[in-house]
Parts: sequence; C-alpha cells; structure tokens
Amino acid sequence: MQRQRPAAEANSAAYTFQQPPQGFQQPQYRDPAGSGSRKYGNIMYDRRVYRGNTYASPVMSTTARSEQQTLQLQNSQRRKQASQKAASIKLRQQGEAARRKLATPEPVQGRQHIEIQTDEYLEELTDAVECAQQETQTDPLMDRPPTPKFVPQKTGKDAETQINEGDLFKFDDAVEPILEVMVGKTMEQAILEVMQEEELEMLREQQLEFEQRRKEELLEAQRLEATEMRKFEEKERRKKQEVERIKREKETREKLQARQFAKSYMTNLENRVFSRLEDEGWFADRVLNEVELDFYPWLMDQVDAELNKKKKARELVDDLIRQVVRNNATRVEQSYGLQHNA
Repeated sequence: MQRQRPAAEANSAAYTFQQPPQGFQQPQYRDPAGSGSRKYGNIMYDRRVYRGNTYASPVMSTTARSEQQTLQLQNSQRRKQASQKAASIKLRQQGEAARRKLATPEPVQGRQHIEIQTDEYLEELTDAVECAQQETQTDPLMDRPPTPKFVPQKTGKDAETQINEGDLFKFDDAVEPILEVMVGKTMEQAILEVMQEEELEMLREQQLEFEQRRKEELLEAQRLEATEMRKFEEKERRKKQEVERIKREKETREKLQARQFAKSYMTNLENRVFSRLEDEGWFADRVLNEVELDFYPWLMDQVDAELNKKKKARELVDDLIRQVVRNNATRVEQSYGLQHNA
C-alpha cells in the first residue's frame, strides 16, 4: 500500500541523501555566566543541505524523474485546489465586507469612523478638484524632454509619532523563537527525509519480495504446464497405440478370414477341375472327337456344295423356262398383230 508523501518532499524531489540526523550542538557543561543562550549548529555546514547550481537542473535518475513528475502533478492539483479554495474564501470575504460596509455598526463611545488614505503621496481631501488648462508652443524639430516624476504639492498638516525607549522589540529576545522555528523546521525536514528513505527501503523490500513470489508462481505455473503437456502427450500416444492395435487386429482378422476362405475354396478343387474339364470336352474319346471335329464338318461342306450345285441347276432351268415362255409370248403377240392387220 502506498502512503501519502509529505508536503516537504516537493522542495527536494530529485535529492536523496542518506545521513543520520544530527541535532543542535549541546555543550557538555553549563555556561557559568548563566546567560541562558543556546548554541545551535550552523546549518550551512550540514551535509543534508543541498549544494549545487540553482540555475541548472541537477542530473536525475529515472526513478527520481518519475517521482518528481508525480510530485509536480500532485502539487499542481494541490495548488489548483488551494487557488479554488482561496477564490471561494475571497468571494466569501468580499461578500462579508460588502455586508459589513452596508451595515456598519455605530462606533463605541469615545471613538469615531474615519477614512484613511493608503496612497504613496498624501493629499488633502476636498470636495472640488482644482483644474487648470495650459497651452505651450515648442519647436517640432526638438526632442521632447523626459517627463519629470509627478510629485504632488504638499497639503495638509504633518504628523509625527514619538517612540520611547523600550517601545521597539529586542533583537536577541525576538530572534530566538525565529531561530528555534528554523532549527525545528530543519530537524523536521531531516526526520521527513529519514522517514522517506525508510519508506523507500521498505518499498524496495516489498518489491523484491513481490518479484520473488512472482518468480515462484511463474515457475510453479511452468511446472504445472509441463505436467499437463506430458499428460496430454501420454494420452495422445496411448490413443495412437490403441488405434494401431485395432488396425492390427482388423488386418489379422481379415487375413484369417481370407485364409479360411482360401482353405474352404481349395478343398476338393482338383476333382471339381477335372469334372469341369471333362464337361468342357478336354478328356473326350479320340474317335468321337475326329468324327465330330473332322468328319461332320467335311460332310456338311460336301452337302452344302452338292446343294449349291442343285440350286444353280434349278436356277438355270428356271431361266430357260422363263426365256422360252417369253419367246412364245412374243411370237403369239406378233402373230395376233398380223391377223389383225389383215
């Protein structure tokens, strides 16, 4: 958890110095004079006071620069809030002043209300302002002399105040509380710096512890991831082995079935082959084969040739008969034509 930084850190955002705090110089023995004055250490020789060029920005680290930017942002927001608050307070005071001016109570007995001038030059207040017009003619080529500073004419009566001895403050008595405040502020700044260093050291330790815990969690996550990866690979390997086993069993079953089918098919194959060959005529009688393959074809060819001869003879006879009939018909027609002509 980040704590709120002190307001004094804005003055030395980029400056860090590790030095044990040192208090004021306390004398070992009491002063015999009994003056009661306390001697303080000179802060100009304090090593915690920043030394360096105030016109150039010091070289800052990245962490210090980021802290300075954060502090500047916080300071700007704080100044903005303060300005808004001051503006609201001013408006409220103006409203209250306007109300008081409008309704000013009567002065107490023995006092009276008067108006007081706060200008640089006192002037006598009159009802009418004296005005006078003047004109002058100068050479236009001459340079205009510088306008002298306006000093109004002294009017009214002078007044003075008498200061007796003891009326003013004593330096030794008045500077001691101021010096105590300065030393107290210095001590407070030193304590704040020490607290800041302790806080930064605690933040560094927390950051180191967080980094160590994060590394351990990362290693644990990597170990769990590797375990899950090994389990996944083992599961995939087992699935692949099971698929291969099922494939081998299927191939073995198919081979066994093929072997059984071949065995059943090859049973009494020789007898069946011989029977089929006998049916197809590969083991028929020689005389029967010669009669069926040689004699019958020759006989059929001779019969076909004889039938063709007889067919051709019949066709020739038919042609002769047709020719004779055609000739007889022609002679009959010719004879019939001659008789008709006669």
